[in-house]
Order: sequence, then structure tokens, then C-alpha cells
Amino acid sequence: MSHFDSGEAEYPKYLSVAEDLASRIRAGEWSHGKVPTVRDIASRYEVSSFTASRALQTLRDRGLVVTRNRSGSYIANEAQPPGAPTHSWVVVTRVSPGPWQSASEAVVKVGFERLTNEGTFHFQPLIFALGTPPSDIERAAFALADEGANGVFFLPSRISEELRQQDEWFLAGCRKARLPVVLIDRNLRGEGRPLEYDLVASDHFEGGLRCTEHLLELGRQRVACIVASPTSTHSDRLAGYLFALQQSGPRREPCVIRVPENLDARETYPWIAEQLIGMEADGAICYQDYVAVGVILELFRRGRNVPRDVAVIGCDDLPIGQSFGLGVTTYSYPSDAIARGAVQRMRHRMARPDDLPAKLLFPGQLIVRDSTVG
Repeated sequence: MSHFDSGEAEYPKYLSVAEDLASRIRAGEWSHGKVPTVRDIASRYEVSSFTASRALQTLRDRGLVVTRNRSGSYIANEAQPPGAPTHSWVVVTRVSPGPWQSASEAVVKVGFERLTNEGTFHFQPLIFALGTPPSDIERAAFALADEGANGVFFLPSRISEELRQQDEWFLAGCRKARLPVVLIDRNLRGEGRPLEYDLVASDHFEGGLRCTEHLLELGRQRVACIVASPTSTHSDRLAGYLFALQQSGPRREPCVIRVPENLDARETYPWIAEQLIGMEADGAICYQDYVAVGVILELFRRGRNVPRDVAVIGCDDLPIGQSFGLGVTTYSYPSDAIARGAVQRMRHRMARPDDLPAKLLFPGQLIVRDSTVG
């Protein structure tokens, strides 16, 4: 039995257990790789199984421990089978510029950062001026290969046709450099665009469905779905919204707000608020949390109360949704599941390069806060 001092009473016990386990891992106590089970941890530290499980999850979140199905938990650098190759991956994110660009990128990156047992991940900005020659953009892919990259995880741009063309040139460079590519969260920009690469994404259909059902269950009568660009994330969410309306009864009229692409953020939020008021909507599903916050502020400026007059939902569970004075209900981005699925798909693609591209979807979670329930 371990003589374990949990410290101050207000310090969560599971964190104290996690700290002690982390110290033992760094000291090499389990040099063979496998760490104690939840039951063993609970017995060793005289805590509940729930506390032991949270401590083990904390170690996973820190990248110290990984879990293999039906096998147990292992020290991260011991989790790979003997002789397994170590890969160098590049994660390229083409996120919309703006004040919350870094937060949006972080949501995508965090899942990969935790996969320390799957290789080394490099996060690469990809910014080209408009008018950059295709050869220069293709050359960027060759540079990644020259630096030892084994594959590219790529979040395409949704902003404009010019940036979509840049994405095409970069991916053409990846093909020429023999770098396998797995798309993250959305397909290349375009309505009904066929899938040319493996895609691992949040289940945006499920997100649109769950958000709409939540608002309808609250008694909202005119729920609007806001979309901005011709990408799979927006079209899938819209499809989930329309399906939920159809399931709720024949009298539900869709209220779809399509944001003009020539508007910047300062123009977008007032424009959306005016559209919601004009159509007398009492519920709104926004395509990201920062959009939801901007729309909420504009509704307040126009004398509308949130959520009494209009209930508003965002997407991705960005920090702004939790730090804003009025907590934003949101559909979370399953970053860990997407990262794990993307790596698995990448390994499959490397082993079987001629297979047809596949689309893997992982559900997020509806997180209910003040912007819908007050």
C-alpha cells in the first residue's frame, strides 16, 4: 500500500494521484511499458475507481500514457509495437483569418498534439499571396517531403475560389512529391464536390440535427440555420437541420440564411442579426462560436434578448463561448477522435495507396449553456 499524501483538501484528489503517477513514470518505475490498471490505482492510493479513472485520463491528456483496446494502458513512448516505424507528419491548417484564427487552429491541433506515440507532428502555416504562381505553391509540398515528412493532414480553406485554387495546386504538389494526404474536417471547397482524398471530420449532419432538435424541444417555432460558404461542413450541417425540421412535422418552414461572401466580420454579424429579425426567427444555428457571439451582441444592440427572444447556438466549443458573459450553447469539435482517425486513415493510405478515398465521421457533443436556456 502506498503512503500517499493528497495535499490540501481543495486540490482535486485525481490530480494529486495523476501527479504521483507521472513522477513514477518519469523515474522509470514501469520501464516495461504497461502502467497499473484503474483497479490497481484505486487500491494503491485508496481512492474510488472514478477518481483512479480520472487520474489515468489526465495522464492520457498530457500524452504520458496511451491505451490499447483490450490490452491496457502503456507509457506513451513504449506503446508502439517493437520495430514499428516512427513517422514525421505535417498538419496544415487553412483557417479563416480573424481575431479567433489561432483559437480555431488550436481546436484542430490539440488532438494531434496528444498522439505522441504515433510519431512527430509539425504544424505548418500555409499562406500565399494572391497571384502566387502554381509552381511556387507546388514547391512548398516538395519542401515538406525534402524535410522528411511522411504525410500531410490538410484542413482546406473555405474562404474563396482563389484560395481553393491554391489548395488544388498545393495538393497537386503533394501528389508529385508522393506525399499521402488526409483532409481534416472538410472537403475541398465547392458545392457537391466529389471526394478525391480521404476525409476525417466531425459529423456536421449530426451536429445540425442535434442543434435543431434542441431548439425545437425548447419550443422554438422559427429556427434559422446560417451558412456561409460552399463547403461540406456547411452543407452537411444544413442537411441535418433540414432533416430535423422534416421529422418534426410538415408545417416547419426552413429558414436558411446564406451569408454573402463579400462581407467581412464587422459587416457579417449586423447583417445576420437583421436577417433574423426580418424573418422573426426565435432560434439560430451559427457555423462557429465567434459568429454566435457576434450575432448575440448585434441582437442585444437591436433590443432583442438572448435567449428569451432568440436562442443562439454556435459550433466547435471555442474558448470565446465559455469566456463570453453569456455562455454559448455549442456543438463541440471531437479533436481527439478526429486526430486518431486521421492517423489510422493515413497509415491505411500508405499501406494501400490505390484504395478509393473514404470519409470517416465522428460525432461531437451538444453543450448547453445560457444562450439557449437562460
